[in-house]
Amino acid sequence: MLYIGVDLGTSAVKLLLMDETGDIKKIVSREYPLFFPHPGWSEQKPEDWFTQSVEGIQELTAGCDKSQVAGISFGGQMHGLVVLDGADRVIRPAILWNDGRTGEETDYLNQVIGKEKLSEYTANIAFAGFTAPKILWMKKNEPENFAKIVKIMLPKDYLAYRLSGSFCTDVSDASGMLLMDVKNRCWSKEMLDICGITEDMLPKLYESYEVVGTLKEDIAKELGLPATVKIIAGAGDNAAAAVGTGTVGDGMCNISLGTSGTIFISSKDFGVDENNALHSFAHADGNYHLMGCMLSAASCNKWWNEEILKTKDFAAEQAGITKLGENNVFYLPYLMGERSPHNDPKVRAMFMGMSMDTTRADMTQAVLEGVTFGLRDSLEVARGLGINIERTRICGGGAKSPLWKKMVANIMNLKVDVIESEEGPALGGAMLAAVGCGEYPDVETAAAKIVKVIDTVEPEPGLVAKYEERYQKFKRIYPTVKDLYQG
Repeated sequence: MLYIGVDLGTSAVKLLLMDETGDIKKIVSREYPLFFPHPGWSEQKPEDWFTQSVEGIQELTAGCDKSQVAGISFGGQMHGLVVLDGADRVIRPAILWNDGRTGEETDYLNQVIGKEKLSEYTANIAFAGFTAPKILWMKKNEPENFAKIVKIMLPKDYLAYRLSGSFCTDVSDASGMLLMDVKNRCWSKEMLDICGITEDMLPKLYESYEVVGTLKEDIAKELGLPATVKIIAGAGDNAAAAVGTGTVGDGMCNISLGTSGTIFISSKDFGVDENNALHSFAHADGNYHLMGCMLSAASCNKWWNEEILKTKDFAAEQAGITKLGENNVFYLPYLMGERSPHNDPKVRAMFMGMSMDTTRADMTQAVLEGVTFGLRDSLEVARGLGINIERTRICGGGAKSPLWKKMVANIMNLKVDVIESEEGPALGGAMLAAVGCGEYPDVETAAAKIVKVIDTVEPEPGLVAKYEERYQKFKRIYPTVKDLYQG
């Protein structure tokens, strides 16, 4: 049988076709626009996601035996606010995960409602990108639109709804809304009251591998697929990427160098760090995970190369970098503010330490190192909880760079396991579809069968020591400059 994984990203939707053994048959990617109507705002049109996904599925399945397609599932950009009216029309463009407009609402939740209460209700505190602050923003700033709301959903769930008619979400993605009681895997009545919404506005909660419906007849006809194709709930992009890298079960770690950057630690047990610097979310395997999320990771490298250096040849820019652990230039990777562990939507990126002999290669190196140092900030929080991580999987566009993987190994002092397929959320989505269709009994079994480690990048003691010294300097920069960005 064949399974489709849909990775609904921020810049494009990536669709992957996989057979029951995990063999990837075809991958298709289709882009759609991103809108910045005001500084710090970030929006997309849900209709664009659906149009490009439908056309992408048609392209993906062209030439294959379509009768063999058994299931479709998703990995999706998290936290986005999608709102529909009573006629199922999109009320306004989706407000995305990297949108920073909700500073006042985030402060209200954290300071007036209080972080302790939020953590009690949801296991997390408010971050500017989360969904609940966006709902409060809409209630205050767009009351006419707010009054029209009948359905509230997340980006990938809009696709599931259009494909199957099922108003659904999964526990991993819903964990990032600040509306769900993560420990008990149910909606938080207290948070719904705070946001002025009712439970019937929210989708039904499923585990990521559960079937939510089948293709609607008109959609099946348009796609040329059987109407029996199952739609499986899917997961937030990071949880789906973790499935795709085999980061399931207890004590596994995955680092994702995508548009955003994450460090993801899977756990059988529910847990929260006392400062809520890491997110405590439900995992797609039926368990839990801790996650640190940077808003700008590979996007920092993309910005530096394409907007500043005016090149798309990222590999050529990295070819001249040889002075690992000895760069005097630092880069703070906060192009859109920062989430973990600082929770500061106002801070911005900066370079420091340049001199007359600083080179183009030094600046490029600083960008890659700055992102990795930022991820280490979250790793240190996990280590402070007594979590002993010795190795990590890696995925995302940045993971294709041998240099960046070497930096991760030595800045983090972790063994970095490279897997055969670095397709992240798309592969994870296809794997969840296979589990939902009964191909595998559970997510851990699917991961053990499908995900293969093909190489390991080992940390080098001498380089680890050099980077330790650099990191100790890096982590002093943000506390020193953060007040410059307030007000």
